[in-house]
Amino acid sequence: MKQSNRKLLGTIVLFVFLSVYALLAMFVAVALQVNASRLVELAYYVVAGLIWVIPAAGIISWMSKEDESPKTDA
Repeated sequence: MKQSNRKLLGTIVLFVFLSVYALLAMFVAVALQVNASRLVELAYYVVAGLIWVIPAAGIISWMSKEDESPKTDA
């Protein structure tokens, strides 16, 4: 796959992933009732706000791979 195609696909995947992740993080916060304590709420949102970076970094790394050089038969 060409790098330009990977970037387009990766951008779309990132937007969808981040939208779904944000909604899931909010639903989990409500289900766990993290607002019972301000400290627990702060800790949850700090962790939930940073954890998305791991899969996003993988997607961005995949997007930025160089194109494979054409194979020549010698």
